[in-house]
Amino acid sequence: MSIRRPVGRTLFVALLAALTLAGSATTGLAAAPAPPNPSDEELEAGRAEADSAAARVGTLANRVAEADAQLLALQDQVSLAHEETNRALLELQLAQDEAAAAQAAADAAQAAADAAGARIRDMQRRIDEFAAGSYRQHSTIGSVTAFLGSDSPEDLLARAELLESISGSQLDALEDMQRARTVKANKDSTARAALADARAKQQLAEQAKVAADEAYQSAIDAENAQAGRAAQLQDRKADLERQLYEARQAVQGLEGQRQRYEEWKAEREREQAAAAAAAAATESSSSSGSDSDSDSGSSASTEPAGGSVEAVIDRARSQLGVRYSWGGGDADGPTVGIRDGGVADSYGDYRNVGFDCSGLMIYAFAPAIGYSLPHYSGAQYDSGTRVPLSQKQPGDMLFWATDGRIHHVALYIGDGMMIEAPYSGGEVRIAPVRTSGIKSYAVRIL
Repeated sequence: MSIRRPVGRTLFVALLAALTLAGSATTGLAAAPAPPNPSDEELEAGRAEADSAAARVGTLANRVAEADAQLLALQDQVSLAHEETNRALLELQLAQDEAAAAQAAADAAQAAADAAGARIRDMQRRIDEFAAGSYRQHSTIGSVTAFLGSDSPEDLLARAELLESISGSQLDALEDMQRARTVKANKDSTARAALADARAKQQLAEQAKVAADEAYQSAIDAENAQAGRAAQLQDRKADLERQLYEARQAVQGLEGQRQRYEEWKAEREREQAAAAAAAAATESSSSSGSDSDSDSGSSASTEPAGGSVEAVIDRARSQLGVRYSWGGGDADGPTVGIRDGGVADSYGDYRNVGFDCSGLMIYAFAPAIGYSLPHYSGAQYDSGTRVPLSQKQPGDMLFWATDGRIHHVALYIGDGMMIEAPYSGGEVRIAPVRTSGIKSYAVRIL
């Protein structure tokens, strides 16, 4: 006992000296008061609020997309109704032209028939007068005056033959005029029938024009109403996005406080460890084992304990709000997208940083599995174990296809919800799982 007491005193003195030296040499976080340390409940509540806001934004984004799709469909209907109006207007113009031509033909036929009738009536009057004269003279010659001034019997006979010829020509002319009147009457009847048909077509064309105008106006009214609804949804979405931003800022503030507290705590533990190591070195300066222990104690392993479903979901969740960019995303985070020559280019994906659907899966799984998934949803479908959709679990990948060809992938997070990078113009979001077009198998990697 008498031998150990000096060593104890020495250790105590050395420890006090080390702590004094550490306190005088250290002006870091440990020397300052402990920063605020939000509780786990506060952090979870903040994250839950942010997740809820993100889910609301995602749900409303779907409604906005549906409203926009309906608006586009209505715009197509307006275009179609406009073209139908143009067609009805053209058909009305053609019907009006046809009716005008038929009216002109009917008027001409009537005029011709009227003229023919006047000529026939005049000829009839002359024939009647000739016949009356002949009847009074008891002859077809027509009048005794035809014989006045004849110089001889031969002259008298010649005049009788001439009058006979004239009366025959008049009768022939009468027959010709009657035939002409019949032809004109037929033409007049045909013209009037054509006019009646043209007027009927015109009436139908006018009715079609009225119907087309009404359909066009109805389409415009529907488009305007849908545009109003879409605008209201956009305003509501903007308000929810503001709430989401505020919720994320609040969570980031709490997480920042927690991080500063953890840094302060770690610094304090390092200083205490250094003081203890100095005290141990003072007690036994010749012991190399102490140095070895000190070295090993100051180099804690930073290797990850292994991937987990929770880590994958948290990593994907950390990118909520990052814009969609076709071809974007890798194991390190969002990247500039690539050109597709179509829709993605119209949204400028090739010059914006973000994720597409398969790029987000690469980023979410990379640390957990130690390698990058292929940047193609069709290949990711072959990257793990397929399980029936009814048996899906959080962390499984869900896939959608059209005509058997996979075109989208998302990460299932439980309770019927998923995280996805949806489409050009959108952003990484939490949304309800869509059943339309979904593959009957999920893919499980962990």
